[in-house]
Amino acid sequence: MGNITFTMIKPEAVASGNTGAIFSKIEEAGFRIVALKKIHLSAERAGEFYEVHKERPFYGELVDYMSESPIVAAILEKDNAVLDFRTLIGATNPEDALEGTIRKEFATSLAMNAIHGSDSDENANIEAEFHFSANERF
Repeated sequence: MGNITFTMIKPEAVASGNTGAIFSKIEEAGFRIVALKKIHLSAERAGEFYEVHKERPFYGELVDYMSESPIVAAILEKDNAVLDFRTLIGATNPEDALEGTIRKEFATSLAMNAIHGSDSDENANIEAEFHFSANERF
């Protein structure tokens, strides 16, 4: 099991001013922030990140949504990072998320679910490398 995961605070959660509160929950759960930046993804860059979903019917809407306004990207460190973080953020659909999870508290819908979390150690590394160079990690 790996010790890093990747996350993005999604556009609506950033626009709603929830970034600080979300990172407070992340740090309270024992994660260390290795890298952090606020960026505005271009449609091209968002499309590259979500290329795995290119054949799905929601791909275009997802790219538009993720490139509409800034996101906050981060690499987080903790033993068993991916699994522990997935537990912390909760189910993709906030209606199914457990009380106390980030999505239960901050998500507004299935489509606008506040936060992304890597789903595997392999993807955590791929996603982290997509957003951060080695000299941006501390």
